[in-house]
Amino acid sequence: MTDRSTQTQTFVDTLDPARARGLQATLDQTPTINTGDALPPFFHQIYFWDPMPASGLGRDGHPKTGGFIPDMGLPRRMWAAGRMQIHRPLLAGIQAEKRSSIESVTRKDGRTGPLAFVRIRHDLWQRQGLAQTEWQEIVYRHDPSPDTPTPVPPTAPHDETVRQQLTFGSTALFRYSALTFNGHRIHYDADYARSVEGYAGLVVHGPLLAQMLMLLAQEALGRPLTDFRYRATGPLIADEPADFCWRADGQLWVRGSDGRQCMSAEAS
Repeated sequence: MTDRSTQTQTFVDTLDPARARGLQATLDQTPTINTGDALPPFFHQIYFWDPMPASGLGRDGHPKTGGFIPDMGLPRRMWAAGRMQIHRPLLAGIQAEKRSSIESVTRKDGRTGPLAFVRIRHDLWQRQGLAQTEWQEIVYRHDPSPDTPTPVPPTAPHDETVRQQLTFGSTALFRYSALTFNGHRIHYDADYARSVEGYAGLVVHGPLLAQMLMLLAQEALGRPLTDFRYRATGPLIADEPADFCWRADGQLWVRGSDGRQCMSAEAS
């Protein structure tokens, strides 16, 4: 069943170049961004915070559902997929506006129980023009039970043109959580990640994987990105080496240490 919603919210932020330099350092890059510089793709994730007091948070550290996102009675949250259309880069140090709307709420029965998919559109405006459009797909589900089979991620390809091996430890996850104001406990509370949500350890942020694939794609293309689509297919665990792969046809993926695919993407 799909519900349509006209609910919207708007945030205005000045895109602080110091915060962008913090993300560059977190990604192991030389911090170089100053006021007026074009921000790399997906750097808007560190802006437009929606801070909530502790009373407004759920058990997982995210804002409680029932406000902008409806409460569907499913406690586990995962950023499942997304798309970026980049019309022009956002500029550091300049005020920008993010206008968000819920496009759909879809309920399904999956192999592990009921699921709810929330699709959100974010339009990013700066200097009176639409700069970028992002679609974000979030999935909600029940807690895992001992008799529920663990989903098996697909096997990643091995025919990449370019491969970059990266490892994200707990410090990198902490810094990315802080920069994006992401309180999800699976990224910094190992006991919670294991005992409540059933992961093998701390989970690397899906948007962080997408961020690295976008930067890899832009470097491989030799020009700014215009369109990027991605889908999470399996969790990557902190301190696990992973291959970030690009193929000449514009396909990308993240390959875990055991060969599983953690994310697939397409860039142009």
